[in-house]
Amino acid sequence: MKHLFIVMFSLLIYSSAYGQSNSCCQLPQDPTTEKQKMYATADCITLLDSTAVTVQPSGSGSFVIYKKIKVQTPKGAVQNRIIKYDYDPLTAFAEFRYVTIYRTNGDVINLDITQACDYAAPARAIYWGARQIMMEVGRLYPGDIIEYKIAKKGFTYALLAGDDDESRFVPPMYGQFYDIVPFWATEPTVRKVYTVSIPMEKDMQFQFYQGECTSSMRYEDGLKVYTFAMKDMLPFKKEPNMVDLFDCAPKLMMSSTPKWQDKSLWFNKVNEDYNSFAPLPEAQKKVDELIKGKSTEMEKIAVLTHWVADNIRYAGISMGKGEGFTLHNTKMNYTDRCGVCKDIAGTLISFLRMAGFEAYPAMTMAGSRVESIPADHFNHCVAVVKLSNGTYMPLDPTWVPFCRELWSSAEQQQNYLPGVPEGSDLCLTPVSAPENHYVRIKANNKLDINGTLRGQFTITAEGQSDSNIRSIFTRGWQSDWQNTLEKQLLNISPKAKLLKVDYGKDPKNYQAAPIRMTFTYEIPQYASVVGKHIIFKPMVMNNLYNQVKSYLRINTDLKNRNYGFKDACSRLVELDETIQLPKGYTMMQTDKEDHKQSTAADFDGSLKQKGNTIEFHQKLSLKKRVYDAADWEGFRAAVNAHKSFGDYIIIEK
Repeated sequence: MKHLFIVMFSLLIYSSAYGQSNSCCQLPQDPTTEKQKMYATADCITLLDSTAVTVQPSGSGSFVIYKKIKVQTPKGAVQNRIIKYDYDPLTAFAEFRYVTIYRTNGDVINLDITQACDYAAPARAIYWGARQIMMEVGRLYPGDIIEYKIAKKGFTYALLAGDDDESRFVPPMYGQFYDIVPFWATEPTVRKVYTVSIPMEKDMQFQFYQGECTSSMRYEDGLKVYTFAMKDMLPFKKEPNMVDLFDCAPKLMMSSTPKWQDKSLWFNKVNEDYNSFAPLPEAQKKVDELIKGKSTEMEKIAVLTHWVADNIRYAGISMGKGEGFTLHNTKMNYTDRCGVCKDIAGTLISFLRMAGFEAYPAMTMAGSRVESIPADHFNHCVAVVKLSNGTYMPLDPTWVPFCRELWSSAEQQQNYLPGVPEGSDLCLTPVSAPENHYVRIKANNKLDINGTLRGQFTITAEGQSDSNIRSIFTRGWQSDWQNTLEKQLLNISPKAKLLKVDYGKDPKNYQAAPIRMTFTYEIPQYASVVGKHIIFKPMVMNNLYNQVKSYLRINTDLKNRNYGFKDACSRLVELDETIQLPKGYTMMQTDKEDHKQSTAADFDGSLKQKGNTIEFHQKLSLKKRVYDAADWEGFRAAVNAHKSFGDYIIIEK
């Protein structure tokens, strides 16, 4: 069957290259359709994108990636002059089988694949020796067609037979196969096909999400052959701040693992067998020191989590076979004091066990949803600890350095799978209430007849808002503190003068209390004086600490959304300001008041004059981190109402 497939595949390539009838590569013929217009104007077109996989009983197998691309513009020629493919040499191998160029004049150029480059892939923070293969196609012209085939070994997706050291290509969960196949395109694609052949005795469950495809299962030569195909795929239309493409674009998930509990049990066993969390005398001494005087379980869990988060540096260096699923042991982690998420989580698990807790590793996906099909859609490792009431609490020391939380709320509404001895189903972290991440600014200002603003404001914050605002103290140089704080006022006006700032005795001590700072300042010419009128904005709405207001980076001019969207975190924003006016001046606008309420966001705001003072108040409550498309109306209404209070105020004598 394998040889038959290769012969048929070669015939397909031959016929399409020379313009003969080939239905899978024919473009839409109706020039009035949107698809035809997009095909006509695209820089390049993918004529065929095909992946064929054959799975062995061990879970390993063989697969071939084939692509055929037509160049239509000079820009498309530049985009395709180099072909790159990533792989991990610890568990995979990849090579070009051929690269061919078909010129519009009929010339056929078979490139010398021995000239392909295999080199260390660019990396940042994680240096696990990832590699890329690259083939330089050279100068292309509109009308040229590029055709190439890549063969790869590697348990993550599928494998090819015929290497002296096949053991490294066997998947860690022996006998199991899974794949996650994106079915979206960045350029018009005439046809995309994914085929996987597995032994008859293996069962495979699958589901196609967020779209439709043509699918089939056939019995061929003692194998089950699953085929999935889509035609006439247009580039996926993205929206600003939308959820990950895996959460909204067409995708295929498949796995031979029956249920998540099986993966949970395997993940537990592989690390217990490796003895990842064995006690270490030096580490035990540190644990005893940290928990001394701590009487409750939460006090002990907190002090251990924060120490690990603050003292294990994030830096990934390959330690050899097993990177990605086996957690390094306590001795290595405690000695090196650096690693990636699994090393930081592993250190915490070891610490918790040495303190008498039951603790285990867990896998999670930072950035997108994990589906019910047990395919390993994970990119991050965390920990769980068993509390006295029998429940498991997730902990993530990687994401909470100098943060008052134990589980970062930048990860709320995120799936995770604990590797516990009894097995676990897929879990979901809950929404964190906006009140857990408040930022409050309260200002008392006085405006004089020349437009100079003098006053004080106090900012307080908790949770993720605290981490954002406090970062200048926990991550920056102390010599830069004053300048960094002054920049907040300079964001309001380049003429602002910071007279004094009180940030307490030890602002680096994030565990002591929520951040609190008081600024005293003077801003000459803050307001514009035009005859009998003075024009200005409420200071708390004028670029003050906008870095913590992540919702301002979401474009609320969009009236409708088709897909879900994300903010950095749920958040409560409270802004209060009193502005004492020059004698005899009154606000030209009428008093303003607005209220919005929905399942996504609430808003209350008021602007009014009492005597010689303008009183400004806002309360914006954003209730989630990940929102559905249906939440857009409520979210947008609340945020736009909030923004509307930043309009200029005009006062007159």
